[in-house]
Amino acid sequence: MKIHEYQAKEVIRKFGVPTPDGSVIETADADAINEIVDELGLPVVVKAQIHAGGRGKGGGVKLAKTREEVIEYSNEILGMNLVTHQTGPEGQLVKTILIEEGLDIARELYLGIVIDRETSRAAIMASEEGGMEIEEVAANTPEKIMKVWVDPAIGLMPSQARELAFFLKLEGAAFKAGVKFIMSLYKAFEAKDCSLAEINPLLITGDNEVIALDCKMNFDDNALFRQKEIVECRDLNEEEELEIEASKYDLNYIKLDGSIGCMVNGAGLAMATMDIIKIEGGEPANFLDVGGGASEEQIENAFRIILADESVKGIFINIFGGILRCDRLANGVVNAARKINVTAPVIIRMEGTNVDEGKKILAESGFNFIVADGMRDGAKKAVSAITATA
Repeated sequence: MKIHEYQAKEVIRKFGVPTPDGSVIETADADAINEIVDELGLPVVVKAQIHAGGRGKGGGVKLAKTREEVIEYSNEILGMNLVTHQTGPEGQLVKTILIEEGLDIARELYLGIVIDRETSRAAIMASEEGGMEIEEVAANTPEKIMKVWVDPAIGLMPSQARELAFFLKLEGAAFKAGVKFIMSLYKAFEAKDCSLAEINPLLITGDNEVIALDCKMNFDDNALFRQKEIVECRDLNEEEELEIEASKYDLNYIKLDGSIGCMVNGAGLAMATMDIIKIEGGEPANFLDVGGGASEEQIENAFRIILADESVKGIFINIFGGILRCDRLANGVVNAARKINVTAPVIIRMEGTNVDEGKKILAESGFNFIVADGMRDGAKKAVSAITATA
């Protein structure tokens, strides 16, 4: 789950992480804007609030030096369709802006915390190249990034925070503030079950203050049951409509750009399925994981959600039956097909528990399902089927 920058800053402030002062508005009311300027002073930064990076390059972040500019930029950004490298060409409608105090910028650094799946630990990354995409820094100048890994049984040690501060060439008051900043950010990351906490840029002011000029936080969906405060920050306007619908039934759905809908059980199988479709010359339209123990009802809803995407010209169902038995899958698909007018070809490959029973249910259903013998055969048949109907 993602939240907006202003919400992330509210979270980290509670853990002692310094952030600029600012206010959020949803309408460019001149009186409200003037009140904010009276409180913050000039200059201020007007920032679009969407769940995507690259807002500045897309025109969604502007420095305003006069009251007139604050009002002008607020009107420009609110309601704009902001296109960045993370939104895709369709962009994202800006419904909220953050007006924030302008600060004295001496240096811009980078600090981020992510979960390293290989080590099962949180990895803290620091770089002097703040304000840039960390992927670019990693690709072009990897020596400018330092990483430390945190033992979850011990937590972040002060010596590790000092090591990071030394690497960032912080000195004097900035060094002490930087160590405290890193320790506080990690506390927020751990306490809120984050999968990402990124400060980019991490600002060093002329007075040696260390401040989170921007903040991005993502959260582990599996831990949201104990993060009620975070759940309340969810902005459905920032999410794909079908992804929201899928979440109601505990289904994992990600919209993609292709034409072959994919229903699978397990993230690994989903990735392999999308890869094999591309190898065979097709393009996946989605990533839809029904999970290991999906019910017939979940299968029905998954089928309905896939077909709700008008770009889907065919469906490839690729299931390895374990807890999700093949006969349960077959019943779910058949029941869904009876309720929905299915015109797209449906290719089914299934192996595992009760596979023979499942194939029998499909054969006797009266529907023209295409049964595949293996995953590659299924991908070939899916690509051929949509090509034939094109």
